[in-house]
Amino acid sequence: MNINKEILKYCPNYYNIVNFDFDDSDVVSEKLVGIYKNYIFSVDINNKEELEKVINLDNVLANYIHDYQFRTELQREIVTVRVKNDNNVINNLVDIILNIFVRYEEYTTRKIYISRWI
Repeated sequence: MNINKEILKYCPNYYNIVNFDFDDSDVVSEKLVGIYKNYIFSVDINNKEELEKVINLDNVLANYIHDYQFRTELQREIVTVRVKNDNNVINNLVDIILNIFVRYEEYTTRKIYISRWI
């Protein structure tokens, strides 16, 4: 089977992300979609860690499309990020995007305690 089709099995949001209609002036969204495309088709499908990152990146960019608050948060934070100059620039950017999403989830998710009446 074609490797690209195999990878797309793990990315159910691929067509929603790639076909996302963003403003022409929205350079950040354009770059994020480009990073997404480059990364998912460059991973080794037999490597479990890379495959898990692909699945997570697919979920994060799906949230980027649907959640306006996360979109603005990611756009605000991604422009201040510094990336090491080495061979894995895209891999480093993917790690940073995933970390921003984890911090966003921790910040926006509130803990609800159910009190018990005695």
